[in-house]
Amino acid sequence: MFIQIFGFSLFLLGPLLVIKTDWFLENIGRIDWAEQHLGGGTRFFLKLLGILFILLGLLMMFGLFGPLVWWIFGPLFPNR
Repeated sequence: MFIQIFGFSLFLLGPLLVIKTDWFLENIGRIDWAEQHLGGGTRFFLKLLGILFILLGLLMMFGLFGPLVWWIFGPLFPNR
């Protein structure tokens, strides 16, 4: 049940990051790594992070996060 609640909170935080990017940028400041390595800088990084939060939140809410992790990392553990 905790995973679903955490996923729902990520799902709610994601659109906030995408929509209110300037507010987050004013409050946390610029991220040097994003400014140097990403074409869009910190704004682009925050929007990508928001979209990632939405996707991870949906996976957690519907119980698909665990199977996805096992599908990706399962071959590392052959005796499961």
